Amino acid sequence: MIEAEQARLAQLEKENYKLQRINQALIERVESSTAQGANPYAAFEHSVVLADQVRERTEALNEALSELKSSHRALKSANQIADLANQRLVDAIESISDAFVLFDRERRIVLFNSQFQSVWKNTGQVIATGTTIQDVRRLADEHGLIAEEYGETGDGNKVFRLSSGQWVQMSERPTADGGMVVLYTDISQLKASETQRREAALAQKSELLQRTVDNLSQGVALVNASDQLEIWNDRFLTLTGVSRSEAESYPPFRALNVRHFHDMKAKGGQSDTSNVMRHDEHIIEVRTHAMPDGWYVNTYTDIAERYQYAETLKESEQWIRLITDHVPALIAYVGDDLCYRFTNKVYDEWYGWERGALAGESITQVHGEQSFLELQPYIKQALSGENVTFDIAERNGEGEQRHMLKSYVPNIGADGKTVGFFVMIRDITDRRKVALELEAAYQNLEHRVDERTSELTAVNEHLLLEIEERTQVEARLREAKKDAEQANLSKTKFLAAVSHDLLQPLNAARLFTGALSEKQLSEATRPLVNSVSHALSDVESLLGTLVDISKLDAGVVTPDITTFRVQELMANIANEFGQFAQQEGLKMSYIPSSAVISTDSQLLARIIRNFLSNAIRYTSSGRILFGCRRKQHSLIIEVWDTGVGIHETQLLEVFQEFRRLNPQDQGQDKGLGLGLAIVDKISRVLAHPISVRSIRGKGSVFSVEVPYGELALYSAIPVLGHEVAQDCLRGAHIWVIDNDLAICQGMQTLLEGWGCCVTTALSSEHLLALVDPASDPVDLLIADYHLDDGKNGVDAARSISQRMAGELSVLMITANYNKDLKQEIRELGYILMNKPVKPLKLKTTLLHLLKNR
Repeated sequence: MIEAEQARLAQLEKENYKLQRINQALIERVESSTAQGANPYAAFEHSVVLADQVRERTEALNEALSELKSSHRALKSANQIADLANQRLVDAIESISDAFVLFDRERRIVLFNSQFQSVWKNTGQVIATGTTIQDVRRLADEHGLIAEEYGETGDGNKVFRLSSGQWVQMSERPTADGGMVVLYTDISQLKASETQRREAALAQKSELLQRTVDNLSQGVALVNASDQLEIWNDRFLTLTGVSRSEAESYPPFRALNVRHFHDMKAKGGQSDTSNVMRHDEHIIEVRTHAMPDGWYVNTYTDIAERYQYAETLKESEQWIRLITDHVPALIAYVGDDLCYRFTNKVYDEWYGWERGALAGESITQVHGEQSFLELQPYIKQALSGENVTFDIAERNGEGEQRHMLKSYVPNIGADGKTVGFFVMIRDITDRRKVALELEAAYQNLEHRVDERTSELTAVNEHLLLEIEERTQVEARLREAKKDAEQANLSKTKFLAAVSHDLLQPLNAARLFTGALSEKQLSEATRPLVNSVSHALSDVESLLGTLVDISKLDAGVVTPDITTFRVQELMANIANEFGQFAQQEGLKMSYIPSSAVISTDSQLLARIIRNFLSNAIRYTSSGRILFGCRRKQHSLIIEVWDTGVGIHETQLLEVFQEFRRLNPQDQGQDKGLGLGLAIVDKISRVLAHPISVRSIRGKGSVFSVEVPYGELALYSAIPVLGHEVAQDCLRGAHIWVIDNDLAICQGMQTLLEGWGCCVTTALSSEHLLALVDPASDPVDLLIADYHLDDGKNGVDAARSISQRMAGELSVLMITANYNKDLKQEIRELGYILMNKPVKPLKLKTTLLHLLKNR
């Protein structure tokens, strides 16, 4: 079983390695190919498919390892049970008050107890395991241990008087394997009242024997020559279902519920027999051991666990054979004795052997002496612990000459020695023939080219210069194309990677303009501030859109799937866009839903926000409806508007990049034409279908379909009510950590404009120099995740909270959209906000965090 599992493990590892090599080769071929064209993303998709196949094979390998570990644990448990039974037998023998000694069939001592050893203590002679019965008698004579031999009793026991005056009765009993058990019983006190003492001694022996069998894990039943139970234990009653009253009534043993075992009773001189029975949940192995004078002993062992383990091993072997028999390669396992232990169906058929006939056969017999001499060097390498791969010509069972690629993988045992090797063979005859044919064709083609070249040399001399020039031009064009493709890929990766650096100064500017708009301004200054704010919004939208498009094209966006109530997400978005709609003179209606969905909350929010932004942009008057529609297995989130609508021929074009409809108000912001393109790309990442319905001049309906989920314990999106007390910000003590001085200044200006008491710092050390966490009041810590010197906001928050007696509320701000970071922030109980920070969204989040202050 272990060898088969390891064979499967080796096969999966080899195929895993092969897929990785194929994946790498395909990537290099796509990148260097001149004919494929500029489609690097298709090659990347293909490599992802190959990576999935590698992951599937790796998972299969892990399942095989898990099954092997389970088998090892079951085997270890069985060994522990056997050791416990053996120890109990030794303890039982040691508990016997008489001197006990066990001889094997060679009449050498196998086991004895301390009572037997004490008989020899005055002689100075040490009796050890392996001493023969003749040596015991000779030593007894030499030391005068026996003063007188009384003779034999009626049951064949011998009585001796020792030189010490002690009377000893020696009882000999043969064992089932031809050995002998000898008991030396002190009967000195029995001589005065022999009859009475004999009965007491027999009762004592019976009690001791009964205690012995009662402490055995097996059921034991001793049956005399009259077919009646003499001795039994509780385990016998439990396993066989015989009641104690039935056993104590001493009926014929054949009349008990175990009578169907009586035919297995061994007669005198016959071998012991065994059988397996089932009683209730027990699977019992019954062994019958013959004794002299027609007596016999039945032992009953519960082998349910071992039986189940054997069935599991058998089932695992069947699965391994099923798998290997359907693999086109020839698979076998050869032990260190060079005999086959396992072969798959393909192996047997290829060499022309019947199914399973190779088991136990020598590799020399299968391949023949001559072929074995060729294989012997590789076999030696495998048995020395080396992996060997070679090709060799062999004849199959039909006598056909074939070329085979063989791999020998050694199987290293726990002691570091090679106990065999795995064999995997593939027929490469066709591949070799193709290679030879290609080589012959190449040589023939090369010869013909040489001939034709020599004939046309004179004619083509005047074309050489032109050909060379065209070759150089083609090379330059190829290099330019490669540079263009590389530049495009570098641009995409660059934009996807530098979002933090691009958004840092923009974030500071947004904070300053947000703070400025909160102040009392003159009529001449207010339009300028609004213009700056709109310009920054346009820059923010442009940068954010370009970065999002680049990340989606580069394939670096992976969904962070969580489960939450859809109301938690939609309520915040409805509150946010309700104000925008009111500013545009539109009426926005929101219908809440209690449904639970499973998706990436951030990416889904981006889809919904783009739907609402488009609805507001292309609706000059009327209303916008935002709500959900339930289906059997999914939830449809819809945005209805009464805007200009979309012509039927343009429904698919609106999801393409830089495709825009002309709004009714020509002075209105037209956007970049990338919002719905981003929606389309995000929906593909999430595998959430999107759809659009529209009637020209009456309005449109955009929708996204999201799967249901089971409610999670924690949601990353805070639930904000529609009515929040605005005064909860006034007097709130807020600490800010950001390594950008401009952002610190902008955040301080904005928060102080809302009535907060703000302390800003460039690092956690800087903040600790300004405040004392143990005594100074604080309601919230706002920290940038990326700080200087490789530090981050999580470490800063942990350092500050350790110095406080109570809990610290933390708002983490970052431009990093990595799902692992979001998961880390969520597990810490912090709130996460992505840059650039919008003042309205920041204020809404602070109102939620500080509403219970």
